[in-house]
Amino acid sequence: MPKVMALDFGLKRTGIAVTDDLKMMAFGLKAVETKSLMDFLKTYVSKNQVDEIVIGQPKHVDGQLMALERNILWLIEDIKKDFPKLKIIRIDERYSSKMASQAIAQSGLKNKKKRSKGLIDEISATLILQDYLN
Repeated sequence: MPKVMALDFGLKRTGIAVTDDLKMMAFGLKAVETKSLMDFLKTYVSKNQVDEIVIGQPKHVDGQLMALERNILWLIEDIKKDFPKLKIIRIDERYSSKMASQAIAQSGLKNKKKRSKGLIDEISATLILQDYLN
């Protein structure tokens, strides 16, 4: 059964999450260096059934789009070119990184693991995806 993937795009790293086969729950997959993101997507999508990608839309508190949106639009064009059948969904990602940081702080993880920026990105992608599923 096809899954849904979510991306929490960043200039350095992008967090990635996927659903279970029933598309009911979101699970963190990993964080990859953004410069390697398209290579990762090509490999992952070729080996796994993915029919939708949810991409966070970064906004300021007042609802204005962040400058990062320009880079995301370029990414979306690349995804459309390489994966024309994938449905791309955008969802407001305000506060996802803050919520991810709070979840990590309350998790009981060791300090070194807590400071992992990749973990924040992965959890942010998971929160974005779960928000979409709800």
